[in-house]
Amino acid sequence: MSRTAITLDFDAISLWIVRGMTTPGPISRGEFGAYAIPRILTALDRRSVTATFFIPGHTVETYPEESRKIRDAGHEISMHGYSHELVSELTPESEAATVDRAIEVFDRVLGVTPVGLRTPSWDFTSATTDILVKRGLLYDSSLMGQDYRPYWLRSGDRCPTDAPFEFGDPIDIVELPVSWALDDYPQVEYLKSHLGVQPGPKTAREMFEGFFDDFTYMREHDPAGFHMVTLHPQVLGRGQRMLAFEKYLDSLCEAGASFMTCEQVARDFAENS
Repeated sequence: MSRTAITLDFDAISLWIVRGMTTPGPISRGEFGAYAIPRILTALDRRSVTATFFIPGHTVETYPEESRKIRDAGHEISMHGYSHELVSELTPESEAATVDRAIEVFDRVLGVTPVGLRTPSWDFTSATTDILVKRGLLYDSSLMGQDYRPYWLRSGDRCPTDAPFEFGDPIDIVELPVSWALDDYPQVEYLKSHLGVQPGPKTAREMFEGFFDDFTYMREHDPAGFHMVTLHPQVLGRGQRMLAFEKYLDSLCEAGASFMTCEQVARDFAENS
């Protein structure tokens, strides 16, 4: 069994709001993410792939119909902040408020109680672990300390500049590690910023071939692990990228991948550790 988790961050318009890019051009890029949801759901359904969608509360309120379609298709829906805020720029109280607001929105709009969190832009703070624990969450998926293995999150790390790093104590929150190397946005998406134009350096075909190589390495060297990628509907949903995505899914199916949600991976780890 080669465990595989397909995750999609359905940021939609919130991704551009947090960057202060609220003119019609960037906002329309977020709109495309919602437009692409049906074709992504179709590609997953044709292969009986159950995925995990990390959705900001802002997206759920802005696109309730698309969010309900994801829920009704049987995919896991997990938290991704409220408005894709950078939590390192917030006070601990404000960071906690974004999670509480997302929980309220999920319940009111979707009737869903989330069990996991992926912080927006994988931006984590010293307060995040306490927020996870107090809300009784099962897992986080924001850090990069390993690749194929879940691990217990720590609380109380200290990072002095003039002494060795001090590791905190493990807590009962499962970490499902991520990687920028397995994220579609920095690899294929065009972005114009204050630094100038930053086009993604790879084609979708190259990117998904690399993703599959990561899966192959895991299968050969760490078969008890899990392979997880991070995708964004507003990036993935374009035609050439969808074709490459479908080939990637087909290759995974042919190689015997067992598709799992993040909740399933986290519960399996927690029950067997």
